[in-house]
Amino acid sequence: MKKTIKLIVFVESIILLTNIISFEFFINLQIAFLSSFFIILGSIYAYKRTVKSEVDSQNINEKRDLLDTIEDPYELYNDMDINEAPVDELDLKAIVKEEKKKIKILNVKDIKKSGRASISLFRLIPYLFLILGFIALKNNQVLDISTYLPSLLVGIIVGYIVSKDLF
Repeated sequence: MKKTIKLIVFVESIILLTNIISFEFFINLQIAFLSSFFIILGSIYAYKRTVKSEVDSQNINEKRDLLDTIEDPYELYNDMDINEAPVDELDLKAIVKEEKKKIKILNVKDIKKSGRASISLFRLIPYLFLILGFIALKNNQVLDISTYLPSLLVGIIVGYIVSKDLF
């Protein structure tokens, strides 16, 4: 935890020192850095919460091994006995009903589960900060894209390093 705080203080100190170069450089660097930093932290935290809740609810799907997935991506060659029966003995209606049951239909419950991480406030607020910060820089005629875009990368890198220690 001390390492994380030292890293954040170090990076913010360097950003504050860029005010010596120019205020435009400093403000572009600061807003872009904070935007991407908080987006990474919020995304990783929201994803971690989603995974933890799925594990806690024992809702874990068995995955097939990689080789089986590559050889049979649509599970056409599963262990099925219907191919061994004579053609005139096959109940096609029953087979179609079984195959329809296997098709996963997108329902509200699945959307709700997957939407928790993507619509989390931990992700929405940093994206809102990114958009509003960009608009504010643009409206005040201080936006410098050549400073803003690389600063996003700095925030992503620092956010990733910090998130590994925090979460």
